[in-house]
Amino acid sequence: MKIIKLNATDSTNSFLKDLSQNSTLENYTIVVTENQTKGRGQLNSNWVSEPSKNLTFSVFINFNSLKIINNKHLNFAISLSIFNVLKAKKILNLFIKWPNDILSGNKKICGILIENTFKGDKIKNSVIGIGLNVNQEIFPNFLNKVTSLKLETSFEYNLDELLKEIVIEIKKNIELLELEKFKLLEEKYLEVLYKKNIPTMFKNSKDEIFMGIISGISINGNLQIQLEDDSIKEFGIKEITFL
Repeated sequence: MKIIKLNATDSTNSFLKDLSQNSTLENYTIVVTENQTKGRGQLNSNWVSEPSKNLTFSVFINFNSLKIINNKHLNFAISLSIFNVLKAKKILNLFIKWPNDILSGNKKICGILIENTFKGDKIKNSVIGIGLNVNQEIFPNFLNKVTSLKLETSFEYNLDELLKEIVIEIKKNIELLELEKFKLLEEKYLEVLYKKNIPTMFKNSKDEIFMGIISGISINGNLQIQLEDDSIKEFGIKEITFL
C-alpha cells in the first residue's frame, strides 16, 4: 500500500488519474489530502469538506479480468467496504443509499466516486474517490442532511488509522469481486440498501412525484422501482430523487 499525502489538492481523483496516465502505479496506490478544494461527486456534483477534519482520498485499483458488465458489483464491493468499517464503529441506522452514498439514518456520512478505465470488454483499472465525514462537527447551512462519525459517536478519530482500516476492507471485498462472488456481494448490498421494500415517494427528472418500492438493481446498475401498477421501472443516476 503506497500512500501519497498532499497538504492540498483540487481533487484526489483528478490527481490520481493524471498520475496513472503518466506513470506505472503500484496496485492500491492511495492519494490522501488534508484539504480538497474542488472535491467531485456523481455527475460533477461537489464534495465539501473542512480541512484536516475528514478523510478525502482516492485509491488506484488494477484489475486482471473484471468485465464491464460486472461494473455494478465493483460498486457493491466498495460501498460495502465503507459500510462494514462504519458498522464496526457502532454507527447507528446505517444504510447504503443507491448507488453508493453511506447514510446514518437519513443523513449522508460518506460519498463515493468510481471512475474506470476500460480496455475491450474489461475494466482495466479504477480510481475510487472517497469522502468520509469524520471529525467535522459544523457544516454549511446548504448541507442540511449530513453527519459525521464524531457527531454520531462523540469520539475523535485518528484519520490515518481509519484510512488503513478502510483500505484493508476494500482489499477484502475486491478479492471477493475477483473470485467472482457476485451473488454474495449483491445479497449483502441489497440487505442494507436504503428504503428497499419500503413504500417511498420519489421525484423523477420531469419533476413528477410518484410512489414506488425499491426492488433491486438491474444488470447495468440502475435502480429498479416497483410502481403502483406492479410494473418495474429502471432509473439511472440523477434520474430520480428521494422525497
